Amino acid sequence: MASGLDRVVRSVAARARPGEPLVVGITGAVAAGKSTFAGQLRDALAAQGPRTELVCTDGFLMTNERLTELGLLDQKGFPPSYDQAAMHAALAAARKGPAVFPAYSHVIYDVDPALARTVEAPDVLIVEGLNLHHRAQPQPPSPDPVDLLIYIDADEALLEAWFLERFMGLWDAAEHDPTSFYARFRPLGREGTLGLARQVWEGINLRNLRENIVHARAGADLVVRKGEGHGVIEVTGPAAAP
Repeated sequence: MASGLDRVVRSVAARARPGEPLVVGITGAVAAGKSTFAGQLRDALAAQGPRTELVCTDGFLMTNERLTELGLLDQKGFPPSYDQAAMHAALAAARKGPAVFPAYSHVIYDVDPALARTVEAPDVLIVEGLNLHHRAQPQPPSPDPVDLLIYIDADEALLEAWFLERFMGLWDAAEHDPTSFYARFRPLGREGTLGLARQVWEGINLRNLRENIVHARAGADLVVRKGEGHGVIEVTGPAAAP
């Protein structure tokens, strides 16, 4: 029986057309494992021949400075915190030629200009991140910025556990990196930081999931359902390969 990743690879390959860049969106909750799955998909597709690039929507977040000016810093990841026009323009430009994609650093918790890179009309462009629930909008953008939308799904309890694990991993790493955003939480100790992480999950990430992100699931071409350990349980949707 084919693995979940294999089924997604076949589904994407079935949509690809020579000379026509295919834009594949991957979305889901914070800590759902979008980046890891997107990287696995990129590598699997590239191994079959198509020139495949991977970018992230996080690069189109407004900077912390700008979010602070707008009073939106505590809504980072919510729709108003993104430069959506710039993101859609970059995706459209990448279909035809060179396009610059800014990038975000989880270590400094901000857009990092040094990480920006230029992408030149690949065969497949994978874009992963939170801000891909555009199909659920009352007036979706036209044309659709992505050709194939994949939603990474999991129970909320698992998503919370994965978020806490990631947060604490960054906190641990900050012990020897004073430039890390998470270094400021070192004085709280492990239990205090864990309590803070739970507040962040419940007050920001879970709220964003329920209010915005999950609405992408109904319009997704593929839904990748995950279980314990990020294992793929099933792949469903109108574009699912057998």
